[in-house]
Amino acid sequence: MRIVVDTNIVFSAIVNTNGKISRILFQPKSRLNFYSTHLLLDELEEHKSKLQSISGFSEREIDQIINLITRRIRFINPRLIASETFQKAENLTQDIDIDDTEFVALAEHAKAKLWTGDKKLIQGLTQKGWNKVVSTDDLLAAITTR
Repeated sequence: MRIVVDTNIVFSAIVNTNGKISRILFQPKSRLNFYSTHLLLDELEEHKSKLQSISGFSEREIDQIINLITRRIRFINPRLIASETFQKAENLTQDIDIDDTEFVALAEHAKAKLWTGDKKLIQGLTQKGWNKVVSTDDLLAAITTR
């Protein structure tokens, strides 16, 4: 299964390295393929001090955790995504959270599910009939019932 990883998912994995999200990301024999764009890395860098204060990890430890997590994710250049796909994603996210457009566009492009913990985004996309979001619990069930 193809999964587009939103920044808040990785943020949660960093803050709680022993939680459900980390278990999913590091499941060795999982059939889950994780994708994102470099926007994820930019947003993590932007919020690194917040990650440090919440997690209690040093900057070096945060960098190591980010490196471990992002090795599990295949990064796709957003320029490979058709402009029509971006337009569709923008129409979906414009009144919810325009910052998530790139993740929604990648999910459309890769024929993937979007993994996000953003309840407002999930609700807004669902109300618009876009049902390509997958929850952490759904993914956990998928890797434990193989």
